[in-house]
Amino acid sequence: MAIRVAHVGTGNVGRLALAALVGNPAYELTGVGVSTAAKVGKDAGELAGLDTVTGITATEGLDAVLATRPDCVVYCAMGDTRLPEAMADCRRILEAGVNVVGSAPGVLQFPWGVIPDKYIDRVEDAARQGGASIFINGVDPGFANDLIPFAFAGTCSSIEQVRCMEIADYATYDGAEVMFDVMGFGNQIGDLPILFQPGVLSIAWGTAIRQLAAGLGVEVREIRDSVEQEPAPEDFDVAVGRIAKGTVAAVRFLIEGIIEGGADDSPAIVIEHVTRLRDDLRPDWARPAQPGGSYRVEIVGEPSYAVDICPTSRKGDHNHAAIVAAAGRIVNAIPAVVAAPPGIRTPLDLPLITGRGLFATRG
Repeated sequence: MAIRVAHVGTGNVGRLALAALVGNPAYELTGVGVSTAAKVGKDAGELAGLDTVTGITATEGLDAVLATRPDCVVYCAMGDTRLPEAMADCRRILEAGVNVVGSAPGVLQFPWGVIPDKYIDRVEDAARQGGASIFINGVDPGFANDLIPFAFAGTCSSIEQVRCMEIADYATYDGAEVMFDVMGFGNQIGDLPILFQPGVLSIAWGTAIRQLAAGLGVEVREIRDSVEQEPAPEDFDVAVGRIAKGTVAAVRFLIEGIIEGGADDSPAIVIEHVTRLRDDLRPDWARPAQPGGSYRVEIVGEPSYAVDICPTSRKGDHNHAAIVAAAGRIVNAIPAVVAAPPGIRTPLDLPLITGRGLFATRG
């Protein structure tokens, strides 16, 4: 029997997650929730960019979505700039007895030690009340810094450091809110956006650091972060608008986990991002394994590994491919999350998501 699934949010990730739902016979789409008035009344197929009429039209708010009595909600509403609202949405869905998979709020990927216990307890209480579970994940933070490093770490006899990297050109990324408000591209050098305010990186990617530590059986003593910005050498245009000469056109940031019992203060777990808007900027920073962008997992140990993940798509560039992967990660997890005990679920307590049944939906 198909799992009844409702969908919330049709932005960059949400649109592709919705397309995956519409094309998969394992799921029965019950409703679509949107926050933009112009999308209300549109068919789910149109919102997903498909030449398909589903008969399911978009509604505004959670009430109508929950009224369709789904088993699970795919939650892809914006969480970066509306964290309290996203947390409240997820609690409400859980309290209604409906499971959640989603791309936000990111802090719920592995919140322990990252956000205060009182906020975690509220989500866990809502999950127990409704008898439902929640799984938040994506590509990064997500499978590029949990599934991939765990798979290779499981073959080692000793480990000294795990480093997970995203190295990408974001010139074609068309999310203006993320590009300008969150990451600060086009800002004056030193004008730090929300993501680079003190401690925010350590929260946003602290989930990945602490989850890796938990899976590897070590305790994190300290998380520290840093950021570098590089100015544009001239005016140029990207998908979201113009980047003026002298404003931020590339960033490199690090989140480093120092573990208990380490011989010194050298980081044992590192998340590194190198994000350019032009390929010629900062050639001394790490380079991608394919044109445009890639992910890399490096393990120093016995044996050591350097694993490059190069997402590509027949329907778009490297940025599109990575968003498809983020959407696929959550949609494919639905059966396991529905079957899981109530509470916040992570890759450490879910079974391996194998992509079962996807040959039948390939298109």
